[in-house]
Amino acid sequence: MAAHRKPRQRPLSGPAGRTAAVLALAGAATATAFEGIGQAEPRLTPAQVKTEVDRLYQQAEEATERYNGAKEKAARAQTALDALRDEAARRTARLNTTRDALGSVATAQYRSGGLDPALQLVLSSDPDDYLEGAALAQRAGDRQADTIAGLQGQLAEIGRLRSESTGHLRDLEARRTELGRHRTTVKNKIAAAEDLLARLTSDQRARYEAGEGGRDAGRADRGAPRGTVRAPNARAAQAVAYAYGALGKPYVWGATGPDSYDCSGLTQAAWRSAGVSLPRTTYSQIDAGQRVSRSRLAPGDLLFFYSGISHVGMYVGDGKMIHAPRPGAPVRVAPIDEMPWAGATRVG
Repeated sequence: MAAHRKPRQRPLSGPAGRTAAVLALAGAATATAFEGIGQAEPRLTPAQVKTEVDRLYQQAEEATERYNGAKEKAARAQTALDALRDEAARRTARLNTTRDALGSVATAQYRSGGLDPALQLVLSSDPDDYLEGAALAQRAGDRQADTIAGLQGQLAEIGRLRSESTGHLRDLEARRTELGRHRTTVKNKIAAAEDLLARLTSDQRARYEAGEGGRDAGRADRGAPRGTVRAPNARAAQAVAYAYGALGKPYVWGATGPDSYDCSGLTQAAWRSAGVSLPRTTYSQIDAGQRVSRSRLAPGDLLFFYSGISHVGMYVGDGKMIHAPRPGAPVRVAPIDEMPWAGATRVG
C-alpha cells in the first residue's frame, strides 16, 4: 500500500514572493521596535530621581529599624540560651557528683554483702550488736532512697532545661534568618538609590545634596554654641552635648557609635552618655518617655517622623534637630519640618 506523502511546498516566486518578504521584514521590524520599547529604561527628571531616591532611603531606614529590632531579639535569645546551657551544665556536674558517691556506697555494700539478713542474725556471735547495726543500715538505706529520688528530680530538671534550650535555639535561628532578610532589603534599597543618584550630573547631584542641607552641613555646625542651649535638666544637656559632638560623623545602618551611627543609634548613644538607657529602635524609643506636643518641645526631646515611626532625631532648640539622616549624609543639624511629623517623647 503506497504511503501518503505531504505535498512539497514550493517557495513563492515573482510578485507573490516579493510581497511575502516585505511583510515578513515589516513584522520583524515591528516586533523589534516593541521589544526595544519594553526594555528601554525610562528617563527620569532630576525631580523624579529625588522623589524615588527619598522613597528608597526611607524604605531602607524602615528595614534598618526592623534589622535593629531583630538583632536585639537575637541577642536576648542568645543570652537566654547561654544561661540555660550554663545552668544545665552546673546541674549535670552536681548530678555526676551524687552519682559517683552513690556508686561508691553501692560498691562497698556489694563487696561486704551477699548473706540474707536473717541468716546473718543467726550466725552473728552478738545478736544485739547485729540488730543495732541493722537499724543503722536501714537509716542509711532511707538516706540512699532520698538520694536516688533527688537524682531522679535532677534528671527531670536537666531534661526540662535542655528542652527549653532547644526552644531558644530555634528562636535564635529564626531571628538570624530574619536578620539576614532585613540586611538584604537594606542593602538592595541603598544600592538602588545609589544607582539612581549616579544618573545625575554633578550639578544635579550638588543640588540634591543642597536640598538636604548640604554635604558639609554637619561639619559647618560642629562649632554650634552649645552653651546657649537651655535643656530642662543636666541629663538632657549632656545628651544634647553628645549629639553636637557627633556632628559630621557618617551614617552607617545598624551603627551605635562612637565613630558612626544610624538614626536611633545616635539618640540611644547620646542618652546613654547621660546615664539613661533607651531601647534600640525608633518604634520602641517613642514609648520610652512622656509624649510631648510639638509646641512644648525642649532640647533633648526625641522627634519621630513618618507614619511607620522609622526616623528619629534629637531636638536642640530653635526649630532644629540633630539627626543621622541616611547613607552618604553625615550627622547634621536640620529643621524639624523637613520630614513628615509623627510625634515627640521626653526622656530622662
